[in-house]
Amino acid sequence: MSEPAAKTKITPGEFIRQVRVEANKVVWPTRQETTTTGIFVGILMTILAVFFLGIDSAFGALVRWLLTLA
Repeated sequence: MSEPAAKTKITPGEFIRQVRVEANKVVWPTRQETTTTGIFVGILMTILAVFFLGIDSAFGALVRWLLTLA
């Protein structure tokens, strides 16, 4: 197995410069994209909540029915 490469230390100033360069590469969403995505997430969350409520209620009723047989 080969030895790991030695890490070179960078100065805090160089680190900040690298962070700024990388931050400038970020493509931020527009207000319209953020709003659309938020609405979409809200709708899907509501649909999934109702679905899992139905599944949970059905299994709960099934378990209660099975317990009445015992």
